[in-house]
Parts: sequence; C-alpha cells; structure tokens
Amino acid sequence: MTLKAMTIVVTGAYGNLGRAVAAKLGAEGTNLVLIGRRADALDEAFPGEAKTRRKVAVDLLDERATIAAFRAAAKHFGGLDGLCAIAGGFAMGPAVHETSAKFWQEMADSNVTTLLNSAKACVPHILKRGGGAVVTVGANGALRGSAKMAAYCAAKSSVMRITESMAAELGPSGIRVNCVLPGTIDTPQNR
Repeated sequence: MTLKAMTIVVTGAYGNLGRAVAAKLGAEGTNLVLIGRRADALDEAFPGEAKTRRKVAVDLLDERATIAAFRAAAKHFGGLDGLCAIAGGFAMGPAVHETSAKFWQEMADSNVTTLLNSAKACVPHILKRGGGAVVTVGANGALRGSAKMAAYCAAKSSVMRITESMAAELGPSGIRVNCVLPGTIDTPQNR
C-alpha cells in the first residue's frame, strides 16, 4: 500500500515532533487524523481545512472519548492504517525520594496512558485493514536512569516495553510496531 492510500493518526500533532511528522506524511499525500487536546492549538498548527486531514481535539486520558474520536475518524476516511503515537511529556523532577505521587502519575499519564488509550482506540481499525504500522516515541534517556529524571525515564521505559509487547502480539497480523528513541530534539523550548 502506498502512503497516498493510507490514513495515519498522529497524536500530539501540534507539538514540535507531531508537526514535523504530520508535515512529512502530508507531503506524501497521506490522509491525516491530527489529534491534540486543544482545538485552538490544532487550528493554529494546521490552519484551514483540507480534504486529506481531520483535526480532532480529544483528551487521550479519557478512554471513551478517545475510542469515539478514533471511530469517527475511521468512519470519515473509511479506515485507519497506522498510528504515530507521539503524545507525551517531559519534565525534570526532584530526586526520587522527593518525588510526589502526583508527579509520578503525571509522567505516567502523559506518556503511557495516552499510548495505551490510543492503541486501544486505533489498533482494532488497523486490524480490520489487514495490516499497517504503529510507531511510538520512547527516549534515548530512558535506556538508563538519570538524576532528577526518574519519573520520565520510568514512563518512557514503559513505552518501550509496551511497544515490544505490541510488536510480538500484532506482528503475526501484519502490523509493524516500532519505537523511536530520540535524544534531545532541537526545538525552541529545548534551546
């Protein structure tokens, strides 16, 4: 299947990495489902309307809303072929012994729960197509622990293990599942 015939969901679409991935896929003629929490940010990142893209504001922490949003997108485009699960977050934290349960949960929710809900909402549609791809975003920094980054490293390590498990589960059904492990990305915020 060529990219032009595919429909790909990009979560975290209005973030720096999401925008870059969406731009590359869009340039190839791919139908895009652009997911972000805020409609205004999606409109700012992707102004105007286009036949080959659908902007969807949904909180990926809300499992039911996520499933409904992906279902509507699949209906709109006649199916879904892939997922670029880019939604996530980073924050430095205090030392492990000073980290609050709230902060641990925030890192887990932004990186792990968003992936789990997106996979639950998207994979059934990819299976109906007879195959496709899922790409997740881990972090090079999650290959080992780092001072004041334990919650982030743990969350991204979970993303990596979930990706490996999905690859083992979905590979026989023709779905490739891979995780990219970027280092620090050159963005205005990181500079």
